[in-house]
Amino acid sequence: MQQKWSVKKLTCTALLAAVAGVLMSLEFSVPLMPVFYKVDFSDVPTVIALFAMGPASGLGVELIKLLIKVAAVGTNSNFVGEFANLIGAFLFILPIWLISKKTGLSKRGTAVTLALSGVIRIAWSCFCNAFITLPLYAASFGLPLEEVIRTVSAANPAITSLTGFIIMATIPFNLLKYALNYLAAHLLYHRVVPALFPTENRPAQKAGTQKGRI
Repeated sequence: MQQKWSVKKLTCTALLAAVAGVLMSLEFSVPLMPVFYKVDFSDVPTVIALFAMGPASGLGVELIKLLIKVAAVGTNSNFVGEFANLIGAFLFILPIWLISKKTGLSKRGTAVTLALSGVIRIAWSCFCNAFITLPLYAASFGLPLEEVIRTVSAANPAITSLTGFIIMATIPFNLLKYALNYLAAHLLYHRVVPALFPTENRPAQKAGTQKGRI
């Protein structure tokens, strides 16, 4: 996009952030998953903003949606989950942007980008839960880590250790969440964005590769 922050870009970013905030508040639980593992579709507006307007817009959507969610429904993790989401936002936005610069914004290119992003985010989720989220959650309530794992995993008695939590909760949950969000974002992006942002204005579009991209 020629203008870094045009009125159209600011308006679209704000609208997508508002939609993301609402979607993040409409989360739902998944059977056999910890109480704070809930699926929502708030990544969809972020991906659309990122592909259409660049990483600053995508990051703006991520930050604003967290503020909307906390203001609207509060926190169920003593703000530990929100803190982890804030860190994860950067590992969500930057890899997608960098990969998309290589793959382009064709249907195949965005599919490859989102698939690779899913792998990166699942790996991050495993690390985050093992070394950041669960330890901080335990510390915030003054409980041993093992007790926290048993408490939050009450819906699945098979989870009795940190390793079990990662294998039976973190990986399958995030695989489900990212698959749903990325599929929806991929389908919507190629149907909605071309009408709002012409091909030559989309920043991740590689020069000289416009033919057959959309």
